Amino acid sequence: MHLHSVRVHRSEENLAREDQLAWKIAEVAADPVEVTDEVAEMVVNRVIDNAAVATASLGRGPVVAARAQAEDHPNPSSSSGTGSTVFGVHGRFSAEWAAWANGVAVRELDYHDTFLAAEYSHPGDNIPPILAVAQHVGRSGRDLIRGIATGYEIQIDLAKAISLHAHKIDHVAHLGPSAAAGIGTLLGLDTTTIFQSIGQALHTTTATRQSRKGEISSWKAYAPAFAGKMAIEAVDRAMRGQTSPTPIYEGEDGVIAWLLDGPDAHYEVPLPDRGEAKRGILDSYTKEHSAEYQAQAWIDLARKLHDARPWLRADAIESVVIHTSHHTHYVIGSGSNDPQKYDPTASRETLDHSIPYIFTVALQDGEWHHERSYAPERAGRPDTVALWHRVTTTEDQEWTRRYHSNDPAEKAFGGRVEITLADGTTIVDEIAVADAHPLGARPFAREQYVAKFRDLAAGVLDDAEADRFLELAQRLPELRADELGGLAVIARTGLLVPGPKGLF
Repeated sequence: MHLHSVRVHRSEENLAREDQLAWKIAEVAADPVEVTDEVAEMVVNRVIDNAAVATASLGRGPVVAARAQAEDHPNPSSSSGTGSTVFGVHGRFSAEWAAWANGVAVRELDYHDTFLAAEYSHPGDNIPPILAVAQHVGRSGRDLIRGIATGYEIQIDLAKAISLHAHKIDHVAHLGPSAAAGIGTLLGLDTTTIFQSIGQALHTTTATRQSRKGEISSWKAYAPAFAGKMAIEAVDRAMRGQTSPTPIYEGEDGVIAWLLDGPDAHYEVPLPDRGEAKRGILDSYTKEHSAEYQAQAWIDLARKLHDARPWLRADAIESVVIHTSHHTHYVIGSGSNDPQKYDPTASRETLDHSIPYIFTVALQDGEWHHERSYAPERAGRPDTVALWHRVTTTEDQEWTRRYHSNDPAEKAFGGRVEITLADGTTIVDEIAVADAHPLGARPFAREQYVAKFRDLAAGVLDDAEADRFLELAQRLPELRADELGGLAVIARTGLLVPGPKGLF
């Protein structure tokens, strides 16, 4: 890896194109280096993971609406490609709208992979747009793997170096460039074309974090889908010779100067050297539970406490204080100062970003389920509400330090919990990483990804359809172009309802 120094340049400095971050990212994307077997295996795992969570969300409102939009944009007969598939239904649709619908389905339950560093991300969001383009233009499974490996690499490298949330910019601002880069690799585009598409993708996908603040709306699932759709359109324009704002990162009126750390900013962005394999996906980790990633370890600790102390009832607990990282405290904890995080009538999107709620329910139930744990009747249970309002978070500097550590063996997303009982005694326990984390108690491997898919597909897909998808996905490195369209699933007959109508 090579660290690239990035700072703001005045217009009269005339920063050379080859010295701009977008160009350096494009060079990585255009590098024909082969993907390692280990990375290819992990790409297969994440394709399965994405399909699992998309399948589980097919009946949810945001997904139904997004799918209806895609169905209103069938692939035209005059198109230069064959179109792309949409989870749940038969047919081929315009690639950008297929990526849109599938992106919403993948993100809706907040249940797929994550990478956390200076910025946080869901790098699996790269898969829907890259897959949609691969299907549309008729690329092979090997080509798709190469594109996905680039998408993961670029998003993770940007997340390691450049914080967006510190300036209240939504994290999908790293996704637009990474998806554009991944599509560039998939298509074998030249550096100049990829450079222009990265600039356009970034320019069109910077937005505020209000989508993840207060009462969180259905747009939370749409935000990454929008970034993926914009990336496809940016690549299309760049392939037609159109250019982008330059320098998009370093310019005097660019993203860094006005949206991030300002004119005096300086970043060191790690990127692979030419000929160096793209291994970023191996730094990411998936979710066992349907909740924001920083809640994963806390669900596991709550389940452990439930099993060890089945007598631990709400009326026996005076208070629960969760000592954790700055990010966990301020984003999903009481440090956010969002009253909605304690509201039993809050949206599901809000509750899956409320560690006080999540810890309470997991402690009481000894489990976490993507539907039951968020049901309105579950959130409104009186003893749950009473205990929930006695759960707070606080920042612990040591856990903040570990959160930002670059040492994988030390990096942690958990903390310490102190439960004070009504009789004055305390229970103290801690957890560093989730059980499913590569360093956790039960790390996810192919077996767990397959089991997650089968569990979430139960009742949604016929068994034969689930078997068909899994067999195909696990042959991804050798798939022919005509087989790639099978990397979608068709819901059981009669399960899906028609979507609402809009303009189209």
